[in-house]
Amino acid sequence: MSTRFGIFVPQGWKMDLTGIADPVEQWEAMTNVAKRADEGSWDSIWLFDHFHTVPEPSDNTTFECWTTTAALARDTRRVNIGQMVGCNGYRNPALYAKIASTVDVASHGRLYAGLGAGWYEHEWKAYGYEWTEVPERMAAFREATEIIYRMWTEDKPVYQGKHYSIDQPINEPKGVRKPHPSFWIGGGGPKVTLKLVAQYADAANIGGGNPELVREKAAVLKAHCDRLGRDYDSIIKSTSMNVFPIDAGDDPRTATAQARGPQDWDKFGQDNLIGTEDEIAAKVEAVLEAGADYVIFYVPGVAYDLDLVDRVEQVAKRFA
Repeated sequence: MSTRFGIFVPQGWKMDLTGIADPVEQWEAMTNVAKRADEGSWDSIWLFDHFHTVPEPSDNTTFECWTTTAALARDTRRVNIGQMVGCNGYRNPALYAKIASTVDVASHGRLYAGLGAGWYEHEWKAYGYEWTEVPERMAAFREATEIIYRMWTEDKPVYQGKHYSIDQPINEPKGVRKPHPSFWIGGGGPKVTLKLVAQYADAANIGGGNPELVREKAAVLKAHCDRLGRDYDSIIKSTSMNVFPIDAGDDPRTATAQARGPQDWDKFGQDNLIGTEDEIAAKVEAVLEAGADYVIFYVPGVAYDLDLVDRVEQVAKRFA
């Protein structure tokens, strides 16, 4: 499977729109990144599914994931559009399946439908969603994954679980992409999440750009595939990397000042690979050697400097 690349658009969640005051201008800055990616060679653009900013909840803009996905589906023509990943706790899984089917049609089959169990306790509670312990959340996630898959592949499915049930829902159209919308599951849990990938998903997102973790999680996924009779090579193994390109000799603090905004320098440096295109490419090569075949870049500062999209694309092109 050839290596493909995606890029996150600036959505506000990572405090990446704070340098723009007007919300309409913020939206247009996000859309401009999506359009620049659409004009280039990127395979995909990506969104987060969160309501409150990180690393701390603040009053700054965070655009909602699925309404944004639908809008960008109509503002672009070529790139695939995904969520890394949709939070299961925020939408009934039958509704999720219906939303995704609709957006797959709106995008002419360009949806990468992402799903995960969720983790951001603060926003769950703030928005009135019940926050449960990990075992219960994972059990609900397991049920939801099966329901979504069956809503895409069966007519009027019936399912009765502990957390969710469906009784012959009509989901038409089911989408455009065949045999169903592309299903991406995020997370590296060895017992539940990666087994669900082997059972139902087209793609996994594992390792967070760490080669050792990518290798470890890929091995677990392969073991599940072997036990279930699933073709491991048919599953996309994606990983996400936070990068900021600079030229050799640049001062990292100065070069990242606008992209950082109000964020702490030490935290920014820990969370992002700040380096030359050669250094970023070396990290990409390491995760590919570890077993990844798809890389999704988060590039802080693209809302203010579209050339960053092109610079990181040059890194991606080395692996075409």
